[in-house]
Amino acid sequence: MAGTKELPPEKLRYHCDLCHFDFDTTETVPPLEVMIGQERAVKAVEFGLLAKNPGYNIYVSGLVGTGKITYAEGAVCQAAAKEAAPDDWCYVNNFENPSQPIAFSLPAGLGFTLRKDIEALVEELKTDIPKVFSGDDYEQAKNAILSKLQEQRAQTLEAFNQRAIELGIMPQWSTTGFVGIPMSEGKPLTPDEFQKLEQEERETIEKKLLAVHEKALESIRFVQNVERQAREEIKELDGKIGLFAVGYVIDDLINKYHEHEAVVEYLESVKKDVVKNIHDFKPEADEDVNPLLLFQRGAKESAKDKYKVNLLVDNRETRGAPVIIESNPTYYNLVGRVEYETRMGMVSTDFSMIKPGALHRANGGYLILHARDVLTNLGSWDGLKRALKTKKLFLENLGEHYGMLAMASLKPAAIPIQVKVILIGNPYLYNLLFSYDEDFRKLFKVYADFDVEMDNNQLNNQKLSGFISSTVKRENLKHFDRSAVREVLVYSSRLAGSQKKLTTRFSEVVELLCEADVWATLDHSQLISERHIQQAITEKRYRSNKYEEKLQEMFADGTLLIDTDGAKVGQVNGLAVLSIGEYMFGKPSRITANTFIGKSGVVNIERETKSSGASHTKGVLILSGYLGEKYAQGFPLAVTVSLTFEQLYDGVDGDSASSTELYAILSSLSSLPIKQNIAVTGSVNQKGEIQPIGGATEKIEGYFAVCKLKGLTGDQGVMIPHQNIDHLNLNEEVISAVRDGKFHIYAVKTIDEGIEVLTGIPAGQQQDDGAYPSETVHELVGRKLKNYTETLLRLSRKEEGEVSGTKHEI
Repeated sequence: MAGTKELPPEKLRYHCDLCHFDFDTTETVPPLEVMIGQERAVKAVEFGLLAKNPGYNIYVSGLVGTGKITYAEGAVCQAAAKEAAPDDWCYVNNFENPSQPIAFSLPAGLGFTLRKDIEALVEELKTDIPKVFSGDDYEQAKNAILSKLQEQRAQTLEAFNQRAIELGIMPQWSTTGFVGIPMSEGKPLTPDEFQKLEQEERETIEKKLLAVHEKALESIRFVQNVERQAREEIKELDGKIGLFAVGYVIDDLINKYHEHEAVVEYLESVKKDVVKNIHDFKPEADEDVNPLLLFQRGAKESAKDKYKVNLLVDNRETRGAPVIIESNPTYYNLVGRVEYETRMGMVSTDFSMIKPGALHRANGGYLILHARDVLTNLGSWDGLKRALKTKKLFLENLGEHYGMLAMASLKPAAIPIQVKVILIGNPYLYNLLFSYDEDFRKLFKVYADFDVEMDNNQLNNQKLSGFISSTVKRENLKHFDRSAVREVLVYSSRLAGSQKKLTTRFSEVVELLCEADVWATLDHSQLISERHIQQAITEKRYRSNKYEEKLQEMFADGTLLIDTDGAKVGQVNGLAVLSIGEYMFGKPSRITANTFIGKSGVVNIERETKSSGASHTKGVLILSGYLGEKYAQGFPLAVTVSLTFEQLYDGVDGDSASSTELYAILSSLSSLPIKQNIAVTGSVNQKGEIQPIGGATEKIEGYFAVCKLKGLTGDQGVMIPHQNIDHLNLNEEVISAVRDGKFHIYAVKTIDEGIEVLTGIPAGQQQDDGAYPSETVHELVGRKLKNYTETLLRLSRKEEGEVSGTKHEI
């Protein structure tokens, strides 16, 4: 046992000296304004924000509570504040092809100004144009055209009537057309009188009627041409009057926006369309009398909306580049959408119903998204990649995007985008995307991975003190004294699972600070001290340890079998860790091994029943390699080992019990009893070297709790790998027991050291001739295995002899 190391109390926990603190309370500690312990991730984010080349978007990775979201948002906002605000974006009507609205950009704030100017323009036109058309000059010009029309129409009809009468035909005009009535002696003939005429006379009259009808058609066509010409003249007059009313107003706007070609083109098209549809602005004289005209007036008002500007992105109040955090990145929330409405029972849409998405609002700036939310929303990931690859933002219906639905809709002009995307997720999603999506590695070239721990040194201790001070200020908590800060550091070290590390899962630290504030308030204390931190930890554990207590009760009443004293052959107390949510606790388990003559090697009962995980199965197979190298150099192994976790029904995984299982096997083969007062944890390799495991602190505390239930004898303890010494952060109760000699913790490097602790018998060093010293563990194991082999060979020879004799008799 020369190499065995029993740990002193000072090695069992991170000890923080109060002398390291140059303050009495956090009231005098400057609040922390920087990220702690994430230098690598911080540099990656800073580089990604500086890189302006395509594809240098950022994937921020890390476990929950490491502060990655808070830091990412702060770093992005800080970088964005140094940049200029991007342009506004507008959609306007395409008068030539309304289904394809036009998009253009304007300097920040000018889009809003243009929209107001156009609204004012429409209102001015609605006022000025009716005034112009109500003037005497317009009425005189229009009446002159109408008078000319009336005169030409009257002359034409008078000439036609005169000619018809000369031919003996009376003209009759109606709404349905012209009818000629024959006359005799200046009087119209009735149908009966016409039929009584001589045939020759009737034929003469019919020829005259035909001639009159032909002449009537010529007159009607002439009148229609005159009316058409009059309408064209009136329309031309309206256009001139309208252009007079519209021109100077729009020209003023053209001069105002002359530096923006797209706006000038749009205003010119507005001018042409207003002149073309000037009747939409003309007053209806009888609308108050005829209620039906009210519907026509509503239609005209809607027609005037086509001149409005749809200000899609308004950056007039943006300071620096925009930073958009989209918490619900559905396809439409991300890339925008075209909305629809029901008008007169029909579904319709227009350019004014185009709505922006997060990519529109973040154009020229930064967009922060959660990877899981993007990937779980149909179409969002494809839409985001398409925008980043093409640097253009197309507005499409989701059905059209996947080619599942073709429908008549708007096809707005694509908007060019320049946006830096910060995708927040976990390492698992990053690896999946990197492995299976070839676009991902091209689009997200910057990987910022936030660590869960940082070095436990003086600098980080000071930074954590500053973090506590900033949390006090932000959450409006009571201030912490030095002893409380020390306990927070110890708790942080425990969360990190190492005396040399501190956790960077600051959300859990903040929870502790807030809960300690509650207990200090109930204690009527003005400051948070050490006892309030300890109470917060104790109460938090109590809220979560129901199942741990249930297991402890089962150990106490003997439902779960465990021995904490005495010694038994082939039986060892192993240690496991159970998790209930975020709460972890240790649970001892009895591991037994039976050995006998056979050829099956190590039989893992858990594996045979398919309740063993891959890691546990691998650990058991390693045991065969150890036994083979150690004992089967001169003869083959002829052994079967039955190995199992007793009273385990829900499966097992991990290799942290492989050394424990090996101790049970060695005990069974050597017939040496193992001390039941010492529980064991640790992994082993084929060379017999002990390897570190996880959850050492929880495992030790779990076994100590069972020993306490059954009664501390003073010789109980736990054996752990020596590499896990720095990982220990035991509670004060266990440390006090160690200090008082009531509990012991051993650190071992090899199986030889461990078996000596468990049996009290030397393991034995192999001699030059390959043998082990007499009555050592390895000598006893080797002797038993050799006996197994010799027995098996003897039985084999006997069986062969019997078979041979039988054949001879035959």
